[in-house]
Amino acid sequence: MKCFYLQAKFAVFRTFAAGTFRPTVGFITPSAAYGLLLNIAGVEMRYDDGKSEMTLIEKNLPGVRIAVGALKFPERHTVFQQLHNYPVGNTGKEHAPNTKGNKYNIVPVRREFLSDIQAYICTDGNPELESWIEDGIAGNRERKYGIPFLGDNNFLIDRFEAETQPKSAFWFEKVDEEVEGFQENITRLTTSIDRADLSQTKSFLFAPAEMRQIDPPPKAWTNMP
Repeated sequence: MKCFYLQAKFAVFRTFAAGTFRPTVGFITPSAAYGLLLNIAGVEMRYDDGKSEMTLIEKNLPGVRIAVGALKFPERHTVFQQLHNYPVGNTGKEHAPNTKGNKYNIVPVRREFLSDIQAYICTDGNPELESWIEDGIAGNRERKYGIPFLGDNNFLIDRFEAETQPKSAFWFEKVDEEVEGFQENITRLTTSIDRADLSQTKSFLFAPAEMRQIDPPPKAWTNMP
């Protein structure tokens, strides 16, 4: 097992949503953690089949178990912004000449984001990938993609390093469907994303364990991809 420390001022982990409110889940998702690790390891996960409108995700990616834990829980914030887009159909077309070729439909939107990210990402079951990640941290792996970020390319990472002496953390565990009652900081985290068919995207309810632990408990592990 390897444990990596992640620190960032800001982050966002969007759910699939449309409209004027763009929410974020409350913590880094296993799917986002997996993508970050592959980026650092220099493993290309994007796939262009030449047919789809969007870039797909490569199917033959290295398997690994991932657990995510919070050294402290991030705070949630909201910011209001102007969203510029090209509307569907002819809505707002009378504004097009005034913007001289730029996007002419402007609406106010509310976006959530997280602050003060201090997290652990633990891996298990793939020593080769773990070695690639450590080589990537040291700058010894070729990377084809840009600087790693957390959900928005303005939200860069302050620190990402292998943790030799992990501290105790609140590990996010899958919520048992039979458990009744409210669990604090419960959130739905994606474990896999299917860009071609969103109905195949998988997510589960997770909640942090009540007590801090050094090692991730069994329910905290997710098989990826």
